[in-house]
Amino acid sequence: MVEPFVEGSLGPAVIAAVEAVTKRGFEPRVDAFGTSIEGDADAVVSALGAMFHAAMEAGATRVTVQFEHRSDP
Repeated sequence: MVEPFVEGSLGPAVIAAVEAVTKRGFEPRVDAFGTSIEGDADAVVSALGAMFHAAMEAGATRVTVQFEHRSDP
């Protein structure tokens, strides 16, 4: 979750966050409750660093992350 929210559209901080993970080779899924990426744990963690920096530089005041490890194939 990237704040501040812009009701009815993706705000500049969300756009920057999505672009940052896209540049790292991910295809983020954006929905009403947040943005999701899936992949190798090391690659995800690296992409999250880029995402944090991009979102904050674009005006985010908060970035909330939930990291889930799945063992299913």
